[in-house]
Amino acid sequence: MEEFPPETLALPAGPARVCWRRNKRARRISLRIDPTGGAVVVTLPMRASRKAGMALLMGHADWVSDRLAALPEAVALTDGATVPICGVPHRIRHVPQARGAAWLLDEELHVTGAPEFVERRARDFLRQEAKRRLGALAMAKSGLIGVSPKRVTVKDTRTRWGSCAPDRSLMLSWRLVMAPTFVQDYVVAHEVAHLRHMNHGRQFWALVDELTPHTKSGIAWLRTEGARLLRIG
Repeated sequence: MEEFPPETLALPAGPARVCWRRNKRARRISLRIDPTGGAVVVTLPMRASRKAGMALLMGHADWVSDRLAALPEAVALTDGATVPICGVPHRIRHVPQARGAAWLLDEELHVTGAPEFVERRARDFLRQEAKRRLGALAMAKSGLIGVSPKRVTVKDTRTRWGSCAPDRSLMLSWRLVMAPTFVQDYVVAHEVAHLRHMNHGRQFWALVDELTPHTKSGIAWLRTEGARLLRIG
């Protein structure tokens, strides 16, 4: 996939940040909203022109503007900000003179060091916490059905909460550590079930239901609240 520098374009409802991408696997021009960056992403097939992409964008300008306006407010990982961990709000507290990098205490995320390091250290802590919690959950659930993933990694994904590769590697979004535990339970169960069934057929969903009682509630929560997680950090 080829990406171009983002630009700000004037839409009828106001300026919008637009990211252009060219994808050799794309069969048609498409638009989507990237909650993480608060931008509209225009994807072009290899032979499609930027002019054609602009025409589609302008033809859906009202839809784009409405979706961007509906995005939750962005939350920076700075001193005093509130970030959920397993669904529980935690206040980021900068403790510059303390030792260590970051830790949880009394529903606060304590972060040490100079002010310019707070955001990075807070994000690093959340990623490490996600790997610890979600990795342990994935291993426990895979053990229940007698399978074992090749590896479990956490990444900052924008279009999916998790995936299972053909080589049995599991990937989970680190942002799930901010979601309630029942949501984490569902997403991990979903990906572990793919270790048995690399599809979304009847047997797959039956196995998901064996691994978690939270399928419906997890899907519903991610549909209504998932974008909020993508706006943090």
